[in-house]
Amino acid sequence: MADQKYVTLKENIGSVEGNAEISYQVLEIILGIATSQVEGVYEMRGTLSNRINSLFGIINHGKGVDVKFNGDNISADIFVYLEYGVSIPKVSTEIQKIAIEQLSFMTDLELNQVNVHVVGLITKKDETIERVISDSKE
Repeated sequence: MADQKYVTLKENIGSVEGNAEISYQVLEIILGIATSQVEGVYEMRGTLSNRINSLFGIINHGKGVDVKFNGDNISADIFVYLEYGVSIPKVSTEIQKIAIEQLSFMTDLELNQVNVHVVGLITKKDETIERVISDSKE
């Protein structure tokens, strides 16, 4: 089965008919931005090319999101790094809720399945220890 590249929305306004096509990449960007704004999400999983592009200031908002189509069913796999100390089930549920709400709000499309994959936990550096080390070097 070949992957679809676009989702077609059919519109009827009075006697005028038309279609709006939305690229799957746009859906990935919507879900990526929505997910990155959830409290407890440190960053989205990216590839080596995403990291190289970010060095040049090119940000891929769809990184860490894979959207798949199966007929009228749309599913999303979201890969995230979370902050250490957060409740993984609560953050995952919030990601699913936000993803469904944002995609519905922006495109009128329904996500049938949202799979959240926690690929790592990130601890924050203690800034006070870093300052003490840098002050002792002076």
